[in-house]
Amino acid sequence: MHSWQMQEAKAHISELVKRAQSQPQDITLHGKSVAVVISREAFDKLSQAKDSLVGFMRRSPLYGADDIFFERDQSLTREVIF
Repeated sequence: MHSWQMQEAKAHISELVKRAQSQPQDITLHGKSVAVVISREAFDKLSQAKDSLVGFMRRSPLYGADDIFFERDQSLTREVIF
C-alpha cells in the first residue's frame, strides 16, 4: 500500500484516486495513518450487508431451544454517591 502525507495527497488528489483503483492508498498526518482511500468497487464489496442480526440468530443451532437460561448479574454497575 502506498502512503501519502496529507499535503501530498491534497496536491495530487487525481493521482491518489487513480492509484486507489488498483490498491488502497494510505494517508498520514504527522506520521500517523489517518485514512485509507479505496476504490468504489472495494468499498461496495466491504459494505454489503451479508445478513441481519436477526437472520444470523435464527440460523443458530440454539434457535428455538427453550432450556437455555442466562443468569443476569444483579450487582450495581457503579457506586451511587449522594
